[in-house]
Amino acid sequence: MFRPLIRTQQRVDIVVAALFGLFALAATLILWTSSGVRWGVVDERVAAVVAVLLTAVSAVALALRRRSPALALAISWGAALVQMATGLPPLPANLAIFAVLYTTAAYGTRRVFWAGFASALGGAAAMTLYLIVPGFVQVAGDREPSSVATLVFAFVMTFVASALALLLAWTIGALVRTGIRARENWHAQQLAEAEAAAEAQRTRIARDMHDVVAHSLAVVIAQADGARYAAAADPDAAASALGTISQTARAALADVRMLLTQLRHTQADGPQPSLADLEQLYAQVRAAGVDLAVEVDPMPRGETAASLQLAVYRILQEALTNALRHGAVGDRGARGGRVDVRFSWHDERVEVVVTNPIGAAAAPDGAARGHGLIGMRERAQLVGGTLEAGPDGAGRFVVRAALPREGGA
Repeated sequence: MFRPLIRTQQRVDIVVAALFGLFALAATLILWTSSGVRWGVVDERVAAVVAVLLTAVSAVALALRRRSPALALAISWGAALVQMATGLPPLPANLAIFAVLYTTAAYGTRRVFWAGFASALGGAAAMTLYLIVPGFVQVAGDREPSSVATLVFAFVMTFVASALALLLAWTIGALVRTGIRARENWHAQQLAEAEAAAEAQRTRIARDMHDVVAHSLAVVIAQADGARYAAAADPDAAASALGTISQTARAALADVRMLLTQLRHTQADGPQPSLADLEQLYAQVRAAGVDLAVEVDPMPRGETAASLQLAVYRILQEALTNALRHGAVGDRGARGGRVDVRFSWHDERVEVVVTNPIGAAAAPDGAARGHGLIGMRERAQLVGGTLEAGPDGAGRFVVRAALPREGGA
């Protein structure tokens, strides 16, 4: 029933109501003393007290108009009924009804909103009846057609003028209500878009983090296993493996720091890997003991969009990581079988095919566990492409991606 308001709003409403009450009281006393017309159907002293009380009540309704539009409307109706019951003429305090009708339309609930509309029409009808009917009864007794016609015209015009004045205040409040709703919807839309953008950013960073960490750890594990087996027989090979581990770990640490910086600060993306970084990726995989063969036919022609280059790099990085983790393992940690990478750069699309053996200890769908395949499919979908991955029935796992070149532009 009561709307939350900040202290400043409450203080402003109270001050405005107090000033209005003083103005209405002063105007009422001036009219009372200067007018020779008898006020009300009750004793003059009683009428004066009622007029002062109605002025105070109207000021209270004005103070509550934003805090509780429904209560302010009810107080205004109660004051109007008392005023009509005592026969008092229109008072300066009656001007408060315009502010009350405005707030019922601007800030009231749905029921209060339509109650304010009905009050505008009902108040206009009650005001017209209260002012015109006594004169109409008197003229009707005289049975003069011209006087009756004049009063009927006055009745219609008074109702129309009162209804328009009251409905104008209500309509202005309704327009303000529409503006408030539009602003709230805009803020809600902005918040939803910000949350969606933040979620997309978190998803992208999580995907990049998975690609960086999974690949680097796969290389480190492969090198560590090879160094452990070769330590006794070939110390130089062990030292080379440790060097590769160090280099791979430093590169992964730099990538992770960049991703964490993007996560902490809302700013432009940092540098992303491109086709020029593929040779370094191949070198890391070969250093891990993998027999890697790369075939490019036909060769790329023209410029390639950065988003497409990133998608190709990340898909290939994850596919080679799966080959390291789930490929055939021979004696003393050596990788068994060859990993084939084939690129086909057509004018309208690029095709990437990665084929690797499946280790005997790994399930046929071993690479499908976790987030690796999900991440690769997301990478392909982001540039409008498709990706298929699975065993070919001959002990090999195949990743095949088709990425449109214009989709990555």
